[in-house]
Amino acid sequence: MTAVQLATSADAEAIAAFAEASFTDTFGHLYDPADLAAFLADWNPPERVRAQIAGADHDIALVRGADGAMLGFIKMGPVDFDLPPDQPADDAVELHQLYVAEAAKGTGVAAALMDWGIEWARARASILYLSVFVDNERAQAFYRRYGFVDVGRNAFRVGNHIDEDRFFRLDL
Repeated sequence: MTAVQLATSADAEAIAAFAEASFTDTFGHLYDPADLAAFLADWNPPERVRAQIAGADHDIALVRGADGAMLGFIKMGPVDFDLPPDQPADDAVELHQLYVAEAAKGTGVAAALMDWGIEWARARASILYLSVFVDNERAQAFYRRYGFVDVGRNAFRVGNHIDEDRFFRLDL
């Protein structure tokens, strides 16, 4: 069984670095370097991660390997994007980020984090939303296995570049 633990403020720098590396490794080739740099500078700095860990609205959980290295994390919190008009925002929360190290994919780390995230959401709301890049078929297939359904389009800005993401919803 993969152990999921709540992040502490001491984990903020490692979480921010892990998120930046994961995003860049997965999506960096899609963007002009200036757009990527502008996005990363503001997106997930350690001080924001630290504030989210300390605050009441967000929780971040992580999985570590036997050597203590972070294998993945999940960030849960209030919905912070504009939902499609036909989607209810009341009694809803958002899965903000779920990142797993490449070497840990397929090992149960993502499933352990997702199970934790769904339980977190069930304790707070009746709807769980997330946004995923339109061409990230692996992630979309993973979310669909959990019962998420595609409910609309989300514009995701990286610098001056706008991607199409898809909103996914899970009724809890």
